[in-house]
Amino acid sequence: MAELLELTVDKLTEKLAEDILVIDMSSVNPFTDHFVIATARNPRHAASLADEVIQTVEKNGYSVRTREGADGSTWILVDLNDVIVHIFTEDARSTYKLENLWGDLPITRPESNNA
Repeated sequence: MAELLELTVDKLTEKLAEDILVIDMSSVNPFTDHFVIATARNPRHAASLADEVIQTVEKNGYSVRTREGADGSTWILVDLNDVIVHIFTEDARSTYKLENLWGDLPITRPESNNA
């Protein structure tokens, strides 16, 4: 696993994100290599997860292209260029079913995942 992806997944796991999965987008998307999808317990937890990921990757020398979704949102997107992180509340994740949209691509669940 590439360093940026590993940093992201490790931080989400450490901060108790649930049902983390990684979709390999490299064969279909020229702008990013991976989507990381995670579930937060509530909107406040989602905002905290996004903040923690941003702080961690910046501390390790990576840039953040953008963060979409204000505090209180049920879906927050953090664009790290090669990795795009989608943090959902459980209801939002079941509504949007993003992993089903890309279900034909390679999907992995990190071993440390607490799903």
